[in-house]
Amino acid sequence: MTRVLVTGSTDGIGAEIVRELAAQGHQPVAHARSDPRRKEALAHLPEGTAVVVGDLASLKSTENLARQLAELGGVDVVVHNAGFVSRAEEPRLTDDGIEETLQVNLVAPYVLTALLPTPARIVFVSSDSIVHAHLDLADLQLKGGWTAASAYANSKLAVTTLAFGVARLRPHALVNAVHPGWVRTKMSGQEAPLSVEQGADSPTWLAVSQDPAALVSGALFHERHQVRLNEQAYEVTFQNGVLAACSSMTGLDL
Repeated sequence: MTRVLVTGSTDGIGAEIVRELAAQGHQPVAHARSDPRRKEALAHLPEGTAVVVGDLASLKSTENLARQLAELGGVDVVVHNAGFVSRAEEPRLTDDGIEETLQVNLVAPYVLTALLPTPARIVFVSSDSIVHAHLDLADLQLKGGWTAASAYANSKLAVTTLAFGVARLRPHALVNAVHPGWVRTKMSGQEAPLSVEQGADSPTWLAVSQDPAALVSGALFHERHQVRLNEQAYEVTFQNGVLAACSSMTGLDL
Protein backbone atom coordinates (compact mmCIF):
# COMPACT_ATOMS: atom_id res chain seq x y z
CA MET A 1 0.00 0.00 0.00
CA THR A 2 1.39 3.39 -1.07
CA ARG A 3 0.81 6.57 0.94
CA VAL A 4 0.15 9.48 -1.43
CA LEU A 5 -0.21 13.17 -0.62
CA VAL A 6 -2.58 14.97 -2.99
CA THR A 7 -2.57 18.74 -2.54
CA GLY A 8 -5.71 20.71 -3.27
CA SER A 9 -7.91 17.68 -2.78
CA THR A 10 -11.08 18.81 -1.03
CA ASP A 11 -12.94 18.87 -4.36
CA GLY A 12 -12.43 18.69 -8.12
CA ILE A 13 -9.62 16.68 -9.68
CA GLY A 14 -7.75 16.36 -6.39
CA ALA A 15 -10.69 14.79 -4.56
CA GLU A 16 -11.20 12.36 -7.43
CA ILE A 17 -7.50 11.37 -7.33
CA VAL A 18 -7.96 10.64 -3.62
CA ARG A 19 -11.02 8.49 -4.35
CA GLU A 20 -9.27 6.58 -7.13
CA LEU A 21 -6.20 5.93 -4.98
CA ALA A 22 -8.36 4.63 -2.13
CA ALA A 23 -10.32 2.42 -4.53
CA GLN A 24 -7.02 0.90 -5.73
CA GLY A 25 -6.03 0.05 -2.16
CA HIS A 26 -3.57 2.88 -1.58
CA GLN A 27 -3.52 5.29 1.36
CA PRO A 28 -4.23 8.83 0.16
CA VAL A 29 -3.51 11.86 2.30
CA ALA A 30 -5.75 14.74 1.32
CA HIS A 31 -4.97 18.42 1.75
CA ALA A 32 -7.26 21.32 2.60
CA ARG A 33 -6.52 25.04 2.62
CA SER A 34 -8.22 25.61 5.99
CA ASP A 35 -9.79 23.72 8.85
CA PRO A 36 -13.37 24.49 7.70
CA ARG A 37 -12.46 23.07 4.28
CA ARG A 38 -10.98 20.01 5.99
CA LYS A 39 -14.23 19.39 7.85
CA GLU A 40 -16.24 19.75 4.64
CA ALA A 41 -13.93 17.32 2.83
CA LEU A 42 -14.20 14.64 5.50
CA ALA A 43 -17.90 14.36 4.69
CA HIS A 44 -17.29 13.11 1.15
CA LEU A 45 -13.76 11.70 0.99
CA PRO A 46 -13.22 7.96 1.54
CA GLU A 47 -13.60 6.90 5.16
CA GLY A 48 -10.34 7.01 7.08
CA THR A 49 -8.65 9.52 4.76
CA ALA A 50 -6.16 11.69 6.63
CA VAL A 51 -6.46 15.39 5.78
CA VAL A 52 -3.62 17.83 6.39
CA VAL A 53 -4.19 21.57 6.43
CA GLY A 54 -2.14 24.38 4.95
CA ASP A 55 -2.64 27.60 3.03
CA LEU A 56 -0.29 27.38 0.04
CA ALA A 57 -0.39 31.17 -0.33
CA SER A 58 1.61 31.39 2.91
CA LEU A 59 5.19 30.24 3.38
CA LYS A 60 4.66 29.73 7.11
CA SER A 61 1.51 27.68 6.57
CA THR A 62 3.15 25.59 3.83
CA GLU A 63 6.10 24.88 6.13
CA ASN A 64 3.62 23.80 8.82
CA LEU A 65 2.01 21.49 6.28
CA ALA A 66 5.38 19.78 5.84
CA ARG A 67 5.59 19.32 9.62
CA GLN A 68 2.14 17.72 9.69
CA LEU A 69 3.24 15.24 7.04
CA ALA A 70 6.35 14.39 9.04
CA GLU A 71 4.14 13.71 12.06
CA LEU A 72 2.08 11.31 9.92
CA GLY A 73 5.24 9.40 9.10
CA GLY A 74 5.88 10.87 5.67
CA VAL A 75 4.55 9.87 2.25
CA ASP A 76 5.73 7.70 -0.61
CA VAL A 77 4.36 9.88 -3.42
CA VAL A 78 3.42 13.54 -3.75
CA VAL A 79 0.91 14.83 -6.29
CA HIS A 80 1.12 18.63 -6.51
CA ASN A 81 -2.43 19.13 -7.71
CA ALA A 82 -3.40 22.39 -5.99
CA GLY A 83 -3.75 25.29 -8.38
CA PHE A 84 -4.93 28.88 -8.36
CA VAL A 85 -6.11 31.27 -11.05
CA SER A 86 -6.89 34.85 -10.13
CA ARG A 87 -10.26 36.40 -10.92
CA ALA A 88 -8.95 39.89 -10.24
CA GLU A 89 -7.94 42.59 -12.69
CA GLU A 90 -4.84 43.53 -10.72
CA PRO A 91 -2.15 41.32 -9.18
CA ARG A 92 -2.37 40.51 -5.48
CA LEU A 93 0.69 40.01 -3.31
CA THR A 94 0.56 37.56 -0.42
CA ASP A 95 1.82 38.42 3.05
CA ASP A 96 5.17 37.06 1.88
CA GLY A 97 5.33 39.69 -0.86
CA ILE A 98 4.93 37.16 -3.67
CA GLU A 99 2.37 37.38 -6.47
CA GLU A 100 -0.40 35.01 -5.36
CA THR A 101 -0.67 32.86 -8.49
CA LEU A 102 3.06 32.23 -8.54
CA GLN A 103 3.17 31.44 -4.84
CA VAL A 104 0.41 28.82 -4.94
CA ASN A 105 1.32 27.23 -8.27
CA LEU A 106 5.13 27.30 -8.09
CA VAL A 107 6.56 28.39 -4.76
CA ALA A 108 4.45 26.13 -2.54
CA PRO A 109 5.38 22.95 -4.48
CA TYR A 110 9.01 24.05 -4.28
CA VAL A 111 8.77 24.52 -0.49
CA LEU A 112 7.26 21.07 0.01
CA THR A 113 9.87 19.53 -2.28
CA ALA A 114 12.63 21.22 -0.29
CA LEU A 115 11.28 20.26 3.14
CA LEU A 116 9.96 16.73 2.62
CA PRO A 117 12.20 13.68 2.31
CA THR A 118 12.36 12.81 -1.37
CA PRO A 119 9.47 10.46 -2.15
CA ALA A 120 9.60 7.67 -4.71
CA ARG A 121 7.48 9.72 -7.12
CA ILE A 122 6.49 13.35 -7.53
CA VAL A 123 3.75 14.46 -9.92
CA PHE A 124 3.35 18.15 -10.75
CA VAL A 125 0.01 19.09 -12.32
CA SER A 126 0.61 21.42 -15.26
CA SER A 127 -1.63 22.85 -17.97
CA ASP A 128 -1.69 23.16 -21.74
CA SER A 129 -1.79 26.93 -21.20
CA ILE A 130 2.01 26.73 -21.10
CA VAL A 131 1.93 26.61 -24.90
CA HIS A 132 1.35 30.38 -24.80
CA ALA A 133 3.73 31.13 -21.90
CA HIS A 134 7.25 32.51 -21.88
CA LEU A 135 9.44 32.72 -18.79
CA ASP A 136 11.43 35.87 -18.10
CA LEU A 137 13.67 34.80 -15.25
CA ALA A 138 14.17 38.44 -14.30
CA ASP A 139 10.42 38.95 -13.90
CA LEU A 140 8.68 35.73 -12.85
CA GLN A 141 6.09 37.80 -10.95
CA LEU A 142 5.19 39.74 -14.11
CA LYS A 143 5.76 43.14 -12.57
CA GLY A 144 6.32 44.43 -16.08
CA GLY A 145 2.85 43.47 -17.24
CA TRP A 146 0.38 41.21 -15.41
CA THR A 147 -2.87 39.59 -16.45
CA ALA A 148 -4.61 36.73 -14.67
CA ALA A 149 -4.26 34.54 -17.76
CA SER A 150 -0.55 35.23 -18.24
CA ALA A 151 0.13 34.76 -14.53
CA TYR A 152 -1.54 31.35 -14.59
CA ALA A 153 0.14 30.17 -17.79
CA ASN A 154 3.57 31.37 -16.70
CA SER A 155 3.22 29.83 -13.25
CA LYS A 156 2.32 26.49 -14.84
CA LEU A 157 5.29 26.72 -17.20
CA ALA A 158 7.47 27.55 -14.22
CA VAL A 159 6.24 24.55 -12.21
CA THR A 160 6.74 22.28 -15.24
CA THR A 161 10.29 23.64 -15.50
CA LEU A 162 10.68 22.99 -11.77
CA ALA A 163 9.52 19.40 -12.27
CA PHE A 164 12.17 18.78 -14.90
CA GLY A 165 14.82 20.44 -12.72
CA VAL A 166 13.88 18.25 -9.75
CA ALA A 167 13.96 15.17 -12.00
CA ARG A 168 17.50 16.09 -13.01
CA LEU A 169 18.66 16.80 -9.45
CA ARG A 170 16.98 13.79 -7.86
CA PRO A 171 17.52 10.94 -10.32
CA HIS A 172 16.52 8.26 -7.82
CA ALA A 173 12.90 9.53 -7.88
CA LEU A 174 10.35 9.48 -10.69
CA VAL A 175 9.41 13.13 -11.23
CA ASN A 176 6.97 14.15 -13.95
CA ALA A 177 4.41 16.78 -14.91
CA VAL A 178 0.93 16.17 -16.28
CA HIS A 179 -1.70 18.17 -18.13
CA PRO A 180 -5.04 16.73 -16.94
CA GLY A 181 -7.11 18.32 -19.70
CA TRP A 182 -9.87 20.89 -19.56
CA VAL A 183 -11.97 19.50 -16.73
CA ARG A 184 -15.31 20.54 -15.27
CA THR A 185 -14.27 22.06 -11.92
CA LYS A 186 -14.86 25.26 -10.00
CA MET A 187 -11.68 26.69 -11.46
CA SER A 188 -12.28 25.70 -15.09
CA GLY A 189 -16.06 26.04 -15.27
CA GLN A 190 -18.86 23.69 -16.20
CA GLU A 191 -18.43 24.24 -19.95
CA ALA A 192 -15.26 22.15 -19.91
CA PRO A 193 -15.64 18.88 -21.84
CA LEU A 194 -13.97 16.45 -19.41
CA SER A 195 -15.23 14.95 -16.16
CA VAL A 196 -13.16 14.95 -12.98
CA GLU A 197 -12.79 11.20 -13.42
CA GLN A 198 -11.14 11.76 -16.80
CA GLY A 199 -8.96 14.55 -15.42
CA ALA A 200 -7.79 12.43 -12.49
CA ASP A 201 -6.81 9.44 -14.61
CA SER A 202 -3.32 10.44 -15.76
CA PRO A 203 -2.17 11.98 -12.44
CA THR A 204 -3.30 8.84 -10.58
CA TRP A 205 -1.59 6.63 -13.15
CA LEU A 206 1.69 8.52 -12.81
CA ALA A 207 1.46 8.38 -9.02
CA VAL A 208 1.14 4.62 -8.57
CA SER A 209 1.05 2.63 -11.81
CA GLN A 210 3.61 -0.07 -12.55
CA ASP A 211 2.99 0.38 -16.28
CA PRO A 212 6.46 0.77 -17.85
CA ALA A 213 5.24 3.92 -19.60
CA ALA A 214 4.69 5.53 -16.18
CA LEU A 215 8.08 4.48 -14.79
CA VAL A 216 10.01 7.31 -16.38
CA SER A 217 11.19 10.68 -15.13
CA GLY A 218 11.48 14.21 -16.49
CA ALA A 219 8.51 14.09 -18.85
CA LEU A 220 5.21 15.89 -19.39
CA PHE A 221 2.14 13.72 -19.92
CA HIS A 222 -1.37 14.11 -21.27
CA GLU A 223 -3.79 11.19 -21.46
CA ARG A 224 -0.99 8.80 -20.40
CA HIS A 225 1.21 9.86 -23.32
CA GLN A 226 4.30 12.04 -23.30
CA VAL A 227 3.87 15.46 -24.89
CA ARG A 228 6.09 18.51 -25.39
CA LEU A 229 4.22 21.80 -25.02
CA ASN A 230 6.95 24.38 -24.37
CA GLU A 231 10.65 23.91 -25.02
CA GLN A 232 11.73 26.36 -22.32
CA ALA A 233 10.91 23.77 -19.66
CA TYR A 234 13.58 21.43 -21.02
CA GLU A 235 16.39 23.98 -20.98
CA VAL A 236 18.75 23.55 -18.04
CA THR A 237 19.38 27.30 -17.92
CA PHE A 238 15.71 27.93 -17.23
CA GLN A 239 15.47 25.03 -14.79
CA ASN A 240 18.37 26.46 -12.80
CA GLY A 241 16.88 29.94 -13.02
CA VAL A 242 13.52 28.81 -11.62
CA LEU A 243 15.27 26.88 -8.85
CA ALA A 244 17.36 29.94 -7.97
CA ALA A 245 14.32 32.21 -7.96
CA CYS A 246 12.41 29.85 -5.67
CA SER A 247 15.39 29.63 -3.36
CA SER A 248 15.58 33.43 -3.22
CA MET A 249 11.86 33.77 -2.44
CA THR A 250 11.85 31.10 0.26
CA GLY A 251 15.34 30.88 1.75
CA LEU A 252 15.29 27.13 1.04
CA ASP A 253 17.55 25.09 -1.22
CA LEU A 254 16.91 21.70 -2.81
